[in-house]
Amino acid sequence: MKELYDLVIIGAGPAGLTAAIYAQRSQLKTLVLEKLSPGGQLLLSARIENYPGFSEAIPAQKLVEQMQKQAENLGMNLKLEEVKNISQQDGKKIVRTFAERQYQALTIIIATGARPSRLGVEGEEKLIGRGVSYCAVCDAPFFKNKIVAVVGGGSTALEEGLYLAKFASKVYFVHRRGMFRGEKILAKRVSKNPKIEIVWNSIVEKICGGEEVEKIKIKNLKTEKTSDLACSGIFIFTGSNPNTEFLKDFIELDNQGFIKTDERLEANIKGIFACGDARNNLLKQIIIACGEGALATHIAEAYVNKTKGVEYK
Repeated sequence: MKELYDLVIIGAGPAGLTAAIYAQRSQLKTLVLEKLSPGGQLLLSARIENYPGFSEAIPAQKLVEQMQKQAENLGMNLKLEEVKNISQQDGKKIVRTFAERQYQALTIIIATGARPSRLGVEGEEKLIGRGVSYCAVCDAPFFKNKIVAVVGGGSTALEEGLYLAKFASKVYFVHRRGMFRGEKILAKRVSKNPKIEIVWNSIVEKICGGEEVEKIKIKNLKTEKTSDLACSGIFIFTGSNPNTEFLKDFIELDNQGFIKTDERLEANIKGIFACGDARNNLLKQIIIACGEGALATHIAEAYVNKTKGVEYK
């Protein structure tokens, strides 16, 4: 007979690790499955300066390590396996992984996060890793004293652009609107940085280059005029796509692939919960993901206790 878990948590980013911490404190028999390494999109940032409890910015890697260590100290059972699909059988949830293993659980928390969106323009796919990047922290050192472009207007784009400015000789900010939607304090830093030039009301139509990025073709949405910007790299931060492909035939997703839940973070199947960036929430932030991870475990624990007939009344 296969081992039965109270809870399987899929994903070990901030949401999943927080869920694991609360699950261990609740003494639920829990398994955490992560396909790569703990941290998720958090590791795409160099520093985190809006997480409570730190008077100064904390390196993202260090924050992840602290979260993971806290969960491990409480007894977290983590396995590095990618989930293939989920099904139901006799009231139990069955999780299958690409390692050809199956795990049974009474309830599941999905915390698989999201990945950066692509522009979908000509030249993008061809030049990924050759000047096209989605992670300034990963690739900024390769562009020391070079000209780069950043596409996007949210907080992530602003943070990454400021980081790039430490290495690049010049950073073009290409944004489709006439103002940034990211945090005002970040927008102010970008506008005051002498290395940064903002190209408002414009979109990228094509990324050009042979072996590497050489320039980008942009279009001004107000004048309809096109022009070229010479650059050695383009960093794209235009949103995210949820890591939910393995769920499309199992639970209800919205038209972007995010998991639909009620206010209790429960999907359309009882006993399946979602938290963090994989869910259709309003704000994608670490602190939101952590809060949802805690709430998801709290609700999941009540579900487990009810299933076992030991719920608190």
